Amino acid sequence: MVDPTAPTTVRTDNTSIRRPARDRERGSDFAELSRRITDAGLLRRRPLYYTVRFGAVGAALAGCVAAFLALGDSWGQMFVAVALAVVFGQLGLAAHDLAHRQVFSRRRPSEAGGLLTADLLLGMSYGWWMNKHTRHHAHPNHEEKDPDVSPDILVWSRRQARQAEGIARFVGKHQAALFFPLLTLEGLNLSFNSFKALRGPSMKRPVLEGTLLVAHFALYFGGLFTVLSPGKALVFVAVHQGLFGVYLGSVFAPNHKGMPMIEEGTRLDFLRRQVLTSRNVRGGAFIDALMGGLNYQIEHHLFPSMPTPALARAQDITERYCAELGVPYHQTGLLASHREALRHMRAVGEPLRAAR
Repeated sequence: MVDPTAPTTVRTDNTSIRRPARDRERGSDFAELSRRITDAGLLRRRPLYYTVRFGAVGAALAGCVAAFLALGDSWGQMFVAVALAVVFGQLGLAAHDLAHRQVFSRRRPSEAGGLLTADLLLGMSYGWWMNKHTRHHAHPNHEEKDPDVSPDILVWSRRQARQAEGIARFVGKHQAALFFPLLTLEGLNLSFNSFKALRGPSMKRPVLEGTLLVAHFALYFGGLFTVLSPGKALVFVAVHQGLFGVYLGSVFAPNHKGMPMIEEGTRLDFLRRQVLTSRNVRGGAFIDALMGGLNYQIEHHLFPSMPTPALARAQDITERYCAELGVPYHQTGLLASHREALRHMRAVGEPLRAAR
């Protein structure tokens, strides 16, 4: 049981943030920020933006398919594989926005769009990913409750490192150096876990999602091995899936990795729980497009249904408000964000290297 009069500490192995207990349960802090955001009209739907954005992604996908068919059995298809990796990354970001109801306010069109985008076009279970991502939003960087920092192959805290066994124990020693190579497998990992989740109790539509996933891979592999020789087809898969994994991982990794981890028993109000564990990435219009708005991770976690084009304005309001409250607000450049994440990964793996 946590002493309600004691100060709260949120820490990583390298970072400790303390704040007075009197601030811990001030629910009005987020309510006031929400009022300012609403008054600025930043929660309104932006149908024109999403029509243009999704139309551009759809056109890019159609262009990749047309180029693939036109080139035939040629090594020039590797350029198509590179382009398709970027398109798949953008499809993943589109599915993310649909899941958060940033595009449609109602559940049914959001779910229909998510199923078609994630399962059929991307080969990833919408239901499985949405369940996992919802738990992440509820408890970001919580060692026990956030599935994105659960110890699997990688470890995210020294406590996890000390308890690691098997392959996680070996990888954890060198995880900072192995992080980007491991990301090349992320696309395949998402598909594998999607099929695995079809038999899980949390899956609402296993038959529908299973059918869409099978249809995706039948079209994907059927097209590759029909047009290309087996050798070229396998290289295409390696290039496409590898770069897709690196792109997707590079979009999501800067958002929380290396930010404070929340231990069991720590109590934080909603605003502080989201702000202290998230990192924004600066960079202008190019980074906005590359990361699909997830570079405004703090604002996205505070207002998950906020449409992407409103996040930049929300960032100004939120940063000023956090300064009023004295709440640390962290943003940095893209390369610096990866350096921070990799430094953290190396630091938490130290117990494993010391044990060796």
